[in-house]
Amino acid sequence: MNQLSVRGRRVRVLATLIAGALLLAGTLWGTDDDFPFGPFRMYSTAPDPNGDARDTRVEGVDAQGRTVAITEGNSGIRRAEIEGQQQAYVDDPSRLSRVATAYADHSPGAAPLRAVRIVVRWHGIEHARPTGEWRDEIVAEWTRS
Repeated sequence: MNQLSVRGRRVRVLATLIAGALLLAGTLWGTDDDFPFGPFRMYSTAPDPNGDARDTRVEGVDAQGRTVAITEGNSGIRRAEIEGQQQAYVDDPSRLSRVATAYADHSPGAAPLRAVRIVVRWHGIEHARPTGEWRDEIVAEWTRS
């Protein structure tokens, strides 16, 4: 029967203590960026049962005035990429011109976009249930000059 050497046991105990200390420190002072040694807040918190739920989308307006949903399929840009940088788009809406360019590159033959906007739809929630009511908020908009 193979037994772990004294040195091997010490290394394993030391590694376990270090991992435990990192987990404890991450739990007490960590952020999402410290995952897996910090809390992943998406799974460690609960939303307000009476707070509105956010649903972000990106849409464009083409040359004919039609609203076009901007998707990964027609632009190559995932919604999560936009959501992750949303504040940068709010601060500088001209960055949305790049979305129009990506749309043109990925959707040959489609009418060019004259505007791109980030829209947040706020769904009403009461007692953790949807109310069926909603309102849209345009948080960033770029218009071709």
